[in-house]
Amino acid sequence: MAQANGVMRAIQYDGYGGGAAALKHVVVQIPCPKEGEILLKVEATSINPIDWKLQKGMMRPFLPPKFPFIPGVDVAGEIIEVGDERTDFKQGDKVIAMLNLPKSGGLAEYAVAPVTLTVPRPSELAPAEASGLPTAAVIALQALKTAGVEFDGRNISSNTLITAASGGVGHYAVQLAKLAGLHVTATCGSRNMELVKSLGADEVLDYKKPAGAKLRSPSGKKYDTVIHCATWISWGTFEANLSAEGKVIDISPSFRSMFTSLCRRVMMSKKKLVTLLLEPKVEDIKFVVELAKEGRLRTFVDSKYGLEKAEEAWAKSMSGRATGKVVVEM
Repeated sequence: MAQANGVMRAIQYDGYGGGAAALKHVVVQIPCPKEGEILLKVEATSINPIDWKLQKGMMRPFLPPKFPFIPGVDVAGEIIEVGDERTDFKQGDKVIAMLNLPKSGGLAEYAVAPVTLTVPRPSELAPAEASGLPTAAVIALQALKTAGVEFDGRNISSNTLITAASGGVGHYAVQLAKLAGLHVTATCGSRNMELVKSLGADEVLDYKKPAGAKLRSPSGKKYDTVIHCATWISWGTFEANLSAEGKVIDISPSFRSMFTSLCRRVMMSKKKLVTLLLEPKVEDIKFVVELAKEGRLRTFVDSKYGLEKAEEAWAKSMSGRATGKVVVEM
């Protein structure tokens, strides 16, 4: 079993709340990989809403498991040590990994990753772009699969709405939906409409204008599927725009949406609200990475920050105004 030595720079917080102002620059011991783990020299990590939602206490008292806590679950880096010789990975390999959420640890110069959620990083992908894929692209993929979308060319043509289509998950969802052959209507702010069109959306709505707020398709189409990546929108707004058996897949469910979902099931309604929680699967990470390698799925990087400016990256992600992914490079 490998043994790490030395210290590293990292970003941590010591309790709930405080936002970017509560982040601390620290020097801590480099972690040691255990059986089934690898130690990475982190090249880039992307920030996801789950990172700062944990800081807000969204999953209190279960997560974080203890304080102080180093956040960050998506990383691209180079393998320094291998904790289990039975793996095919070796020192020097460039990889993309989703870290175990209870531990996290991506906002640091080194991080321990599970072998089971690590994949090779193709040379075609720069670290910043690669680090955006594990959580956001996989959530987008799983949301579409939950809606019954296939990626083998067998889909029956359907209409799909993607809310917050210029965000971290949304911009991947647009691309994946088009790869699956769906007709895509997307919502975003006016400044990002051209970007979302360039990702393949057939129709783009400004969510601040009346038609956008009501989610009405310019072509009058009803939606068979909604990938809901935005904050709260009433069920009534969705229902008015759904086809007879339309589904809304909510990627960031609240207690309100979970209650609505339960009510729809009890009522045996044909129009459904499905709440989605990410299920880490290495095969899904491999799928999106392969698409990115082929140039069929791209990561739009909103901004890049050095570790010394991690607070700015954190604040940018929390603002809800990022287009695509916010990345911290080491």
